[in-house]
Amino acid sequence: MNPGRCESLDDLPDLYTIFRGEVVTVTEYGAFIKIPGCRKQGLVHRTHMSSCRVDKPSEIVDVGDKVWVKLIGREMKNDKVKLSLSMKVVNQGTGKDLDPNNIVTDQEERRKRTFKDYTGQKITLEAVLNTTCKKCGCRGHFAKDCFMQPGGTKYSLIPEEEEEEEEEAAAKAEVKGEEKSVHTEKSSRKRKKEKKKKKKLKSKKEPSSSSSDSDSSEGQTASKKARHLARESKRKMKKHRKKHQA
Repeated sequence: MNPGRCESLDDLPDLYTIFRGEVVTVTEYGAFIKIPGCRKQGLVHRTHMSSCRVDKPSEIVDVGDKVWVKLIGREMKNDKVKLSLSMKVVNQGTGKDLDPNNIVTDQEERRKRTFKDYTGQKITLEAVLNTTCKKCGCRGHFAKDCFMQPGGTKYSLIPEEEEEEEEEAAAKAEVKGEEKSVHTEKSSRKRKKEKKKKKKLKSKKEPSSSSSDSDSSEGQTASKKARHLARESKRKMKKHRKKHQA
């Protein structure tokens, strides 16, 4: 006889029965509890150990601990009976049933039945949109899904309004950038021309000022000479008069 199996189903406790069992094995997903009066063991999954989240069952129970459990499920697999136990619906101090109407247990069973695991399904929408068909050369579908006939019309994705608006905005920005560059070039050319004109005007004014300075200096020397000659002539006239009077 296999020691891991019970002699018959009659030796198992009734469904929703509460009893105190001993922890035999602790794993990553739960703990196996020995059912009293029977060699069969039941599993307390970590989700049924406490009303709070349990990541490590070894933090809740240890081998040899005595815990209060409630039989919440029976399942036949490969001619073996698998028993599901729960600790969180039983008060561990007194053994009182915290879910006498089995409302919490029924809700959890319904969740298990209706739950669907979508982790294995991949969303390929973005990948399809970014592909290019090798048959027609258009984007948005694979060659195996292409319905184009040889020499027929090509079908491609219609651009969304947002994409069109972005393209228009980018085109306007490019036009504005070109206009600004042209305007800056024109203004720089004007500034260069104005600088050249100012330089020419300065070069023209400089020789005229030097000539005027030289003319003024020559005039001053001539006037000094004329004054000097006039004074000398006056002196000579005075001397000549004094001689005649003497």
